[in-house]
Amino acid sequence: MYPFLKKLFADGGYQGPQFQKALAKVMPQLKIEIVKRSDTAKGFEVIPRRWVVERTFAWLGRCRRLAKDWENLTRSALAFVRLASIRLMLRKLCNPS
Repeated sequence: MYPFLKKLFADGGYQGPQFQKALAKVMPQLKIEIVKRSDTAKGFEVIPRRWVVERTFAWLGRCRRLAKDWENLTRSALAFVRLASIRLMLRKLCNPS
């Protein structure tokens, strides 16, 4: 499953042993890197790699169907996330500017 994935960037909430064990069972080739905020940081500070996730959520949030939780079934919600992702990829492929 997803052999092209090499590294997973995750939030500090995923640093526990339960997640590590589950990830090793499902995708043993995948390395995980926990991106945490510095303990000495005060106020707003840019965290490396965090912007990638936030940017992707912003792109998906532009799809009206995903703006609210209208779906009753998880599989239909997942289908609309996939459709939105396909739409984003097609736009990037067709408009390489």
